[in-house]
Formats: sequence, C-alpha cells, structure tokens
Amino acid sequence: MKQKGFTLIEMLVVVAIIGILSSVILVGLTGTRKQGRDTRRIADLRQVQTGLELYFNKNGAFPDPGNWTSLSTALTGAGLGINTIPKDPLSTQTYYYGVSAARDEYVLGARLEDANNSALTQDIALIRFIASGCNIVRCLIFSFLFSVWQSVASLT
Repeated sequence: MKQKGFTLIEMLVVVAIIGILSSVILVGLTGTRKQGRDTRRIADLRQVQTGLELYFNKNGAFPDPGNWTSLSTALTGAGLGINTIPKDPLSTQTYYYGVSAARDEYVLGARLEDANNSALTQDIALIRFIASGCNIVRCLIFSFLFSVWQSVASLT
C-alpha cells in the first residue's frame, strides 16, 4: 500500500528554495526602502516648510535657532493647529533647522541615503545660489551631508 504525501527530503528542498528566493528579494528591496525613506524625508521637510511659513505670517519672524526638538516645541505651541512635527524615519538620524540672525531666512536639512537622489542635484544649484550672495527670503535645502548643511547655515 502506497502512502500519499511528501518525503522529508522533498520538504527540505522546497524550504531551501523558498529561503534562497526570499533572501534574494529582500536584498533587492534594500534600495527601494532607502528611496522610500528619502521620499518621506523630503515630504516631511516640505510639511515643516509650510508650518514655518504659517509661523512667519503670524509672528513676523521664524522660530529661534536651535535643534529639531526646539523647532518642534515652537511650532506646536504657536497656536497654528500643528500637533506634531515629523521625525526622521531612522531613529539614528535627525532633521536640521537653522535660521539667520534676523530670523527672516531659514534652512531645513536632512541626510538622504540615496546619493543619486534628484533633490541633491537641485540643492547644489540652490547652495551655489545662496553662496553667490543672492537675497533669498526663504529657502528649503535637502542635504545628505551635515557639513554641507553647516556651510549653508553659516552663510545665512
């Protein structure tokens, strides 16, 4: 009498094949996950940009300089209807905020994981524009290098 079913060896082969295929797919998705986090960073900074514009319209100046936490406190406590300020998708990174001494110009920054992100190409042009001495009232910088952000912040 013959029994129906799979042998142990057949089951092990199937599990091994599924394991190999899933590892290949997960490795292939790493770049996609980085792009997704970068897209979220850009969207987050645009959202904060809107909040900063509302703050400026209400107070005539941007919030005092400081870190991301102090910016969050200033925007959520200003009575603008802003309840939370987004944080970087990775807990090991943070967004950056800088403001000019007159508090009429600001810089927002984020470290992007994808070095080929199109936002970086646009930002290089904006950094050159700021460095050339043009008067920009408000600007939005996306940078993957903190040193680039610091050099731009020192120009404001």
